[in-house]
Amino acid sequence: MLDTSMTLNRRTFVKATGALGALAAAGGVASSALFSGGAEPAFADGEEHIVWSHCHVNCGGACVLQCHVKDGELAYVESDNAGDASFGGVQARACLRGRSIRPWLGSADRLNYPMKRAQGTKRGDGQYERISWDEALDTIASEFTRIKEKYGNEAIFIQECSGVEQNIMMNNPFFRLFNLLGGEVTRYGSYSSASISFGAYPYVYGKSWGNRSFKTLQDDQLVVMFGFAPNDMRMAGDGPGYDLNVAREKKRVRIINIDPRRTETCTNLGAEWIPIVPGTDAALVAGLAHELIESNLVDLEFLHTYVTGFDEDTMPEDAKGKNASYYDYVMGTGYDKVEKTPAWASSITRIPEERIKRLAREIGEAKPCFICQGLGMQRHANGDNASRAVMALALMVGQVGKPGTTSGGTIGNGGIGLDSLPTGTNPVKTKIPQYLWPEAIRDGAKLTREHDGVQNADALKVGIKMLVNYGNNMMANQNGDINFTTDILRDESLCEFIVQYDVAWTDSCNWADIVLPDLTPQETYSLTAAGETNDVAGIRFGQPLYEPKFERREVYEVCGELARRLGVYDEYSAGGMTREDWCRKLYDELREDAGADYDLPTYDEGVAMGAFTYDIEPSAKVDPFIEDPVANPLKTATGKAQIFSPEIAEMAKTWKLDESEKNAITPIPTYVPGPDSAEDVTDEYPFQILDYHCKGTTHSTYAHNPVLNKITPFQAWINPIDAERMGIADLDRVRLTSAQGSMITQARVTNRVIPGVIVHPQGAWHRAPAEGDRTDEGSCTNTLTSRQRNPISKGTGQHSVIGMIEKVEG
Repeated sequence: MLDTSMTLNRRTFVKATGALGALAAAGGVASSALFSGGAEPAFADGEEHIVWSHCHVNCGGACVLQCHVKDGELAYVESDNAGDASFGGVQARACLRGRSIRPWLGSADRLNYPMKRAQGTKRGDGQYERISWDEALDTIASEFTRIKEKYGNEAIFIQECSGVEQNIMMNNPFFRLFNLLGGEVTRYGSYSSASISFGAYPYVYGKSWGNRSFKTLQDDQLVVMFGFAPNDMRMAGDGPGYDLNVAREKKRVRIINIDPRRTETCTNLGAEWIPIVPGTDAALVAGLAHELIESNLVDLEFLHTYVTGFDEDTMPEDAKGKNASYYDYVMGTGYDKVEKTPAWASSITRIPEERIKRLAREIGEAKPCFICQGLGMQRHANGDNASRAVMALALMVGQVGKPGTTSGGTIGNGGIGLDSLPTGTNPVKTKIPQYLWPEAIRDGAKLTREHDGVQNADALKVGIKMLVNYGNNMMANQNGDINFTTDILRDESLCEFIVQYDVAWTDSCNWADIVLPDLTPQETYSLTAAGETNDVAGIRFGQPLYEPKFERREVYEVCGELARRLGVYDEYSAGGMTREDWCRKLYDELREDAGADYDLPTYDEGVAMGAFTYDIEPSAKVDPFIEDPVANPLKTATGKAQIFSPEIAEMAKTWKLDESEKNAITPIPTYVPGPDSAEDVTDEYPFQILDYHCKGTTHSTYAHNPVLNKITPFQAWINPIDAERMGIADLDRVRLTSAQGSMITQARVTNRVIPGVIVHPQGAWHRAPAEGDRTDEGSCTNTLTSRQRNPISKGTGQHSVIGMIEKVEG
């Protein structure tokens, strides 16, 4: 329900537009005649003016930036300082990443000109020469045509756009262009959330269901978070970290955070930290379930009404009589005949047995109880099952679909519903799991439906021969086992042509044949929605801060130039529409469609305002499925929530798995240690090395921002017990080594990590030679990670590995 007491942020409107805005606001609704476009305002030399924009990276937020521009340069940045800052207010203040954007925009790492790999050099050598835009575009058009004619459109792949999010463009211009020319093989899933999105939600709830934001928390209630660190990654005003802070202060909620690392939610928010061994969450849930059953705290009435697979009475007919329920698994009558007592769980998780028992009682007695998980837990080798297990915990105590609860999955809502640039119809229907693009280059037609999760085809027809990377640092940074990946990219007989289009020269640029210089979202027209992960809805209208510098060009225009060369410009541009035209058109369509729910300003009014935010009153409704499960079934095989999944039971019979994936596809969410678990440590590799998302970067965006590097340095956290044993002091230079590679970084001795585990932030830019000693001097954790994939989702399962830490002398 929309809180109509805050329909438009008029204080923002007035500040942005001065007397003109005040005149419009005084009338209640601004006259569109006042904002009819016309000539750009002229500013006297040296006059400072504000240009509205927003932070624009893949953190789930879209925080407002007031950019003070003087003499054609960004002088300084303010965030959203208008409106009501109280709980449920409409401010969206940027975190330290957005606030420090000025040195990032002017970074020495910025790309300024089109470049091509120097003749006679190999990918990875880093030898490039400047070329004209005409040469770059002619080359791309020619190679696209050659590869299409030789191999077919299935050989062309556009990589995930991980550096920007929620705006109307992203890499859609490439999809729009290529779809007009026969299409491309596409992907499903993401690096961020493949296991929860494709390995858990579809089989427990049929889809992402029942998620609510922290704004729905009730007074004095309990919040239990598994592997979730919102105050690290999503701490800005347009993020759940802020909402949790306010709920802690205003509603006195109690927070329990289960994580191998003591996160900012614990250090700054006073949440209780329950340390856990990485990758053992499903074992903890089984131990909690045992105590819930023994203490009669399981909500049997709820389970027998809404859930399949908890006990024999709730099993599908064809699965009865086989001791295959979750109850059987927990109580020791299931397939492995091991009783999952709190003592059993304690031996695996290293959480004291008494704390597991007490936690079970706390969860079972709390009404309501908000049980949720972040995305870190599901990026481990058993992430599919672990994610399902936490959802099962919420179901066992009946805390889903009701006020003050969530699904046991992630949190948030769907935002305001702004559409992106339409891409048309792709004639190629085949899809691969996002994580497996290196294997799709190397193995091609060997990738199959039953082994690799290929969709809409039994197998690939051909390997990827042309790779387009827009707005990402995937090739040499954000990908499991960088040495493995770059070995594939170096072999030009596999992928024959690679385009990298970005704002900065990351190490991924060194593996491309053509490198193109992009504009940042703050340097062009942009339109983005707010409210992905909390209960607000709004739009940010970004305008260019200044004229494009050097030869940087934005992606929609560049794809238009490619469209001219390939003979589809009129169709691509819809008759000559510009990027700004599309911003207006898509916003006008939103305004027409959402008119019943939101009192949206006109596009010109919105541009003058810079940004607006609606506060959405948190829902206190019971979900229709809970009100009447027969009339409102879930989209699962049984119509109910599923602790036992018939779909996965069938999958377990038919899918062909690698050795590392065996026994990991189970109809109920069992605990499977997976490769590189605590059980796998050796004398050579005595630690689990875990990476995490930190405050200084969003994936690898901003990693070379010198301001952020000082505030949030890349350091390997090591417990004092381990540091003493290894002869390591605080701030020592250290080497981390795994079976995949080694990297140099700095040590941070701290009790914020459990013994036996090293944690290091991910996202630092890889910096290592392509051959020989490939030790990474850039602190990129994907030098260490593996190619482990999760068995159901085929998503990344390698965010912890076993390895060694050693002091580097000298």
